[in-house]
Amino acid sequence: MATLSSAGPEAAGRRTDPLTLIDVDHVRFFVGNAKQAAFFYGSAYGFQVEQVSDLTTGNRESAQYLLTQGNIRIILETPLTHDHGASEELKCYGDGVKDVAFTVFDAEKAWEQARRNGGDSAYEPRTVSDARGSVTMAGVRTYGRVVHSFVSRRNGYDLPAVKQGGEFAPGFRRMDSFALNAFNREHPCGLKFVDHLVGNVELGAMNRWVSWYQQVLGFSMFKHFDDKDIATDYSALMSKVMASGNNLIKMPINEPAEGKRKSQVQEYLDWHAMTPGVQHLAFRTDDELTSVAELRRRGVDFLAIPEAYYDSVWKRVNHQLETHGHTAVKEDHQRIRQLGILVDADDEGYLLQLFTRPLQDRPTLFFEIICRRGSQSFGKGNFKALFEALEGEQARRGNL
Repeated sequence: MATLSSAGPEAAGRRTDPLTLIDVDHVRFFVGNAKQAAFFYGSAYGFQVEQVSDLTTGNRESAQYLLTQGNIRIILETPLTHDHGASEELKCYGDGVKDVAFTVFDAEKAWEQARRNGGDSAYEPRTVSDARGSVTMAGVRTYGRVVHSFVSRRNGYDLPAVKQGGEFAPGFRRMDSFALNAFNREHPCGLKFVDHLVGNVELGAMNRWVSWYQQVLGFSMFKHFDDKDIATDYSALMSKVMASGNNLIKMPINEPAEGKRKSQVQEYLDWHAMTPGVQHLAFRTDDELTSVAELRRRGVDFLAIPEAYYDSVWKRVNHQLETHGHTAVKEDHQRIRQLGILVDADDEGYLLQLFTRPLQDRPTLFFEIICRRGSQSFGKGNFKALFEALEGEQARRGNL
């Protein structure tokens, strides 16, 4: 998701709307051991383990590691006490996403507006500050366990400074000696920013949460897929893609649909204490082949795409591109096949994408690596092949 520019005459108008979202400020994971998780995400996915807030910095409640890559910021948080809110959540859900935080001009005003719009407060505005500046945060609850925090930054903690490597917030210190960081700078994975975040909700709840995003945050529907679009002979799901008013932030919402067997959404819910949550984060890259090749070299475990997929994909994709006057896929076709990458096209262009297997033992959270060459869709033409691959994994786990 590209950052909203604050320059020019339109910026003043945007500032009058408290719920103007500037960027995904960060995504907060609750994890069982932040130090070990930081090493995993640094080693496997090339994230810089950039800063830490823990006992050594005076944080007596939790250990928090800031991971960065491009414009992606992930906070890995582990509770240090049994009564910390994350302790019970980790027991129920395992590692996963707790908070999708948005940068805004004024966090308190954004929180107040969301409350007026019907949002339920997760926590009231709070500000931390020091000589460099301040960070104000406030949160509202969305589906299941997930929170949306509003974050406003001042002076030395403003977003441009953070992007340039400045301190994330008071109480964080740099991890200058973390050995993997130098390796990752020399061998980049090329992940640029969060393209979208997908939430899984229970059967019959999708439209309720679509309405919530419309009413509370002012989002609108960007795309809609039903069980005819996303189905195989055995399972199906329905999805509606919600987008912020400036289309910078996209959040698809999935619910299971009736099928002969269990869908991936239902499997997620079964292993997530029947609680809705974030199913996957999609990271944008400018070079899918280079990113996927480097991630595979590092040992990232991707879904296995059936060989038969490549027998028909080029005919389908080329027909779409020719029909709408777009140039053909420029990436090497054989290399795409070797790397197991999915390809799709629509009236705006094409995209390349690939999905990892679950990031932990519970079959819940995973990542998507996506490159867009004009297409702003989500790979509708790949849904059948993707579902068949997912069903193969579910069968291997005994969950189909």
